Amino acid sequence: MFRLKNRWKPVRRGYTGPMNIQEAILPEGRRIRVSPTLSREARQRLKWMDYYLAHGQNARLTCRHFGISSATFYRWWHRFRPRRLESLEDDCRTRRPRRVRQPQSPPELVARLRALREQYPRWGKLKLVVLLRRDGWTVSASTVGRTLTRLRRIGQLREPPVVRAAHHRRRRPRPRPYAQRLVKGYPIRAPGDLVEVDTTFLSILKARRVHFTARDVVSRKDVVCAYDRASSHSAARFLREELPRLGFPIRALQIDGGSEFKAGFEAACQAAGIVLFVLPPRSPKLNGHVERAHRTYQEEFYDLVELPESLAEHNVLLRRHEDLYNNVRPHQALGFLAPNEYLHQFYSR
Repeated sequence: MFRLKNRWKPVRRGYTGPMNIQEAILPEGRRIRVSPTLSREARQRLKWMDYYLAHGQNARLTCRHFGISSATFYRWWHRFRPRRLESLEDDCRTRRPRRVRQPQSPPELVARLRALREQYPRWGKLKLVVLLRRDGWTVSASTVGRTLTRLRRIGQLREPPVVRAAHHRRRRPRPRPYAQRLVKGYPIRAPGDLVEVDTTFLSILKARRVHFTARDVVSRKDVVCAYDRASSHSAARFLREELPRLGFPIRALQIDGGSEFKAGFEAACQAAGIVLFVLPPRSPKLNGHVERAHRTYQEEFYDLVELPESLAEHNVLLRRHEDLYNNVRPHQALGFLAPNEYLHQFYSR
């Protein structure tokens, strides 16, 4: 084919005109674009895509081969357009909205807030709100907090070095020496595969006690005990002295991030060879079985029994109710069997 006045004409026999071929035409009628000049980064990303397509679209294999994260790979894979290789280039255009919300606080209020904060650098937004209201300003604590953050970001707030260091310091969670997150797909088939353990606090006259509960996820069997302190020593005692009453070997425990389940308790689990799973922060729903056990003991025991002042007598009454729960009380999730009845049927299969 040849081009004549912006039109494509077929080449016929005997044509002796100019053959200035600029583009080739595919049989489907699509034109092949000349490859653009890519940057070094874009050429590397193109290698990712070629490797991914050549190896059965195995993203995990591709990420391991090139040493990249799956999030990085999928971000560029979703942007990749095979007919527009420039899609692999870095997008330098800003995504900032054209119109952004501007602060609505009056300059007089901002100046007064800055003066109060510099006068009382250790007072937070709740205390500063009270002072502002005494001066006749109607403002919320969240507005004060946002204003202080903005003033600190643009450098208009003078604070002592110790206060500035506290704001720049990030609280990083300390790594657990033994506990780990629950593995996805962890099999829970038999009693003891996963036992959830948690605590709840009690107020008895002027004393404060902690109630430990362990519930097996499969059989719903419980072990409970009360202590006078929520410490890792108490949790380790609960592990060594009380949990054997379950009557079957424990493969793994699941706990929250409470301080009582660290230090000595974690070391005791490691010494006993029990896998220890720790929940993410603010996730009580992932420990739902033992959380439901807390409600059961609150409604069926603590709301109905007058607790004695003696901790030993408290545990005697609690043990009686534990036996009632495990041997007599029908459990709806077990087909209205008691937990020990369910265990007898389970091991009789």
